Amino acid sequence: MGHPTTENEKYVRLLEILRGYGSAAVAFSGGVDSALLLRAARDALGERCLALTAVMEAVPERDLVDAPALAAALGVRHIEVRPDVLSLPEFVNNPPDRCYHCKKRIFSLLGATAAAEGMAVLAEGSNLDDLGDYRPGLRAIEELHVASPLREAGLTKAEIRAISHELGLPGWNKPSCACLASRFAYGEHIDAERLRAVDEAEQLLRSLGFGQLRVRVHGKLARIELGREELRHMLDPGIAEYVTAQLRRLGFTYVTMDLEGFRSGSMNEMLKE
Repeated sequence: MGHPTTENEKYVRLLEILRGYGSAAVAFSGGVDSALLLRAARDALGERCLALTAVMEAVPERDLVDAPALAAALGVRHIEVRPDVLSLPEFVNNPPDRCYHCKKRIFSLLGATAAAEGMAVLAEGSNLDDLGDYRPGLRAIEELHVASPLREAGLTKAEIRAISHELGLPGWNKPSCACLASRFAYGEHIDAERLRAVDEAEQLLRSLGFGQLRVRVHGKLARIELGREELRHMLDPGIAEYVTAQLRRLGFTYVTMDLEGFRSGSMNEMLKE
């Protein structure tokens, strides 16, 4: 991978923050935010940075493929860890604070690995926009003293995409793809089989050309969220019939389309009722 640069003030600030750490491990999911953070860590720290990826059933398969490839392209050493979140009752029973318990397990393991590898700081890739929604996982990050340099530099999602594009990072326009557990209505039981079904359903929709999307789970009902401009495409009889048949094969009895379209964190609307 080439090494384009940028004079973006916030990116320069991000580099300053990272240099101040001396060394850092980056919690690296393979998504847009953590990819920019890892690129910045490499720019700021050289060989004194490390990429750590949590491999688990709740991570979309495409991210697990992208992460090691991108770390290698950036020339950053990459380690995979395996937190067993499915052993946590607070995860599988899916209460509203599920994300807190999940993140506590993941970042405790990442932090221990970072320390064992001699890294002074563990950094994660949440951005300024993440403060605007219900995100109990951020509490676990704060309790464990994990650094959030993108937020500290004042970077929004749109700015992260723009800088990533300028730097030539692959996947700069990759649709955001949160943990698969976020697809389940609170109180819905989560297990490996159901997580795989959601991942396969979303992979199917992407293979049909849909971009930003979610397949939300309410019992045996799959509620599909698409970008507003793509709703009409799903109404094509051939597409609708094919998608319905394939999602039924994955174990869903009912397949519906949300007329409000895609919106991040839509399951949190249940908490406002």
